[in-house]
Amino acid sequence: MKRTGIVIAVLGSAVLTSTVVVAPAAYAAPPTPPGKAVSAKHLSSLRVAKEGSLTGYSRSKFPHWNTVKGACNTRETVLKRDGRNVRVNSKCAAVSGTWKSPYDSGTWHKASDVDIDHMVALAEAWRSGARSWTTKQRTAFANDLRSSQLWAVTDNVNQAKGDKDPAKWLPPRASFRCMYARSWIDVKWRYKLTVDTAEKKALTRLLRPC
Repeated sequence: MKRTGIVIAVLGSAVLTSTVVVAPAAYAAPPTPPGKAVSAKHLSSLRVAKEGSLTGYSRSKFPHWNTVKGACNTRETVLKRDGRNVRVNSKCAAVSGTWKSPYDSGTWHKASDVDIDHMVALAEAWRSGARSWTTKQRTAFANDLRSSQLWAVTDNVNQAKGDKDPAKWLPPRASFRCMYARSWIDVKWRYKLTVDTAEKKALTRLLRPC
């Protein structure tokens, strides 16, 4: 009996060193942003200003996908958080799982089909205040797991969004647009970023039915 127990323990240890299984009961999501009333208040407090230029911008000025814990970086952490039955290898790379994109309801079974979207894109942040930040501040923004900044979404939908604000692009899934507006406002408010006139009008309109 003792010998069998040792064999099972060794085999179990070998499996754990090659693959870790994370199996949440349901799809997770980023921390929930404030509700309609608080979002409206935060939106009204944001400074309205014309967007700045992209002069000097580079994604490298926002160091992202930093190590979070062990071998896991920010991207891998979000994939595990937002997926279902996610299996990762010893390097924390997702080898299987299921992800449902809130932007378009697309369901994916390969991590390569999923992008981690910055709710407020790095270029958009640069144009609305981040160009004056320190590298440390931009790193915190690009790896923020404490707000509704990072979302696991369909890759080509994220690419269609690019660095557009809500006046220029909205998620195809209409039922998610309220959450999208609240999340966008929350990120801009947390980081004291500006909004332009068209952006503020679009966010005000999106909040009405929330």
